[in-house]
Amino acid sequence: MRISKQHVIYQMHRNNPAVTRCRSGDTVVFETCDCFHDSVRSETDLVSGVDFSRINPATGPLYVEGAEAGDLLRVDILSIRLDSRGAIVSAPGLGRLADLIGKEQTVIGEVSGDSIRILGRELPVRKMVGVIGTAPAGEGVPTGSPHDHGGNLDCTEIREGASLYLPVEVEGALLAMGDLHAGMGDGEIMGAGLEIAGEVEVRVEVVKNRKLPTPFIETSEQVMTLASGESMEEAAERAIRNMADYLTQTTKLSLEEAGMLLSMAGDLRVCQIVNPNVTMRMELDRRCLA
Repeated sequence: MRISKQHVIYQMHRNNPAVTRCRSGDTVVFETCDCFHDSVRSETDLVSGVDFSRINPATGPLYVEGAEAGDLLRVDILSIRLDSRGAIVSAPGLGRLADLIGKEQTVIGEVSGDSIRILGRELPVRKMVGVIGTAPAGEGVPTGSPHDHGGNLDCTEIREGASLYLPVEVEGALLAMGDLHAGMGDGEIMGAGLEIAGEVEVRVEVVKNRKLPTPFIETSEQVMTLASGESMEEAAERAIRNMADYLTQTTKLSLEEAGMLLSMAGDLRVCQIVNPNVTMRMELDRRCLA
């Protein structure tokens, strides 16, 4: 099953009509635009020329049969395939160097195999999905904003081989995704990574009768709790508390012991600090769950 990037949304909302339906366990390919809706094609295309009403398009939504409010949706990232060229931008007022940037600039990166040729350097490809989420039960959320439903998490760990758990708040879940990056560092300090179009192959599974602090990531080596908030401190506190709660629910550790374990073995990391809400994650080696 394939969903064309002709079908995009700019708000994750319970009233968005589903593009198509699938069953739990099905594999689906989402074709995606880049975050600029494929409008930045050369180094003469600047941020000032971008239509900001079409920023961060998310392909979908997908209706998953059997998904009901209170369930979890597990999304296994099977593969990410990128176009051969991507763009990164800077502009006054954009990102964490906003007041220091004196001019607009766009740089095009060439992607070949596992390498990016850009800025006179060769960088490793770090494929990841920036926007991915389900529809919230309440008011819609722009695809450029992250929250408990997912959204613009810009987390480098949402990559091939990872499993992302999202909440199901409305019937069918209404999954959508986009905003791929060929390379992005934790923080995304300029407000952009190497923004690129491509496609994501995922397997979706409805998980019933299981509680997790979503968004939640599992890899072969780690578990991670993600949280978004108005400040790094708010997001960090929620991510930490979510992981501590997860430990008390899935192991025999008390809250005090869970906190001590996280203080010794957990890693608190930034996902992004440039979106309307910032996103932090708490990571823990799976061996600590035994």
